[in-house]
Amino acid sequence: MAQATISARIDANDKTEFDLFCSNVGLNSSAAINLFVKAVLREKRIPFEISMSQDPFYNEANQAYVLKSVRELREGKGQRHELIEEEGDE
Repeated sequence: MAQATISARIDANDKTEFDLFCSNVGLNSSAAINLFVKAVLREKRIPFEISMSQDPFYNEANQAYVLKSVRELREGKGQRHELIEEEGDE
């Protein structure tokens, strides 16, 4: 089987940690990447969940709260307040 090379730039610390992980599970980086490629081809998808962010702002409960609050404001259920600035804010 003909071989080809994939080249990718990654953070140096990430590479070091990845190499260490691979070594600890009895693989090298090339073998681990080949496992990933084979899984993608077999499953016809990225073989793990990819999400926007771990930022709690984007979690489902907070998004529901924000949407509820916007709906209430549009229904006239909110109150207008002056901006209160903390000392040191400009």
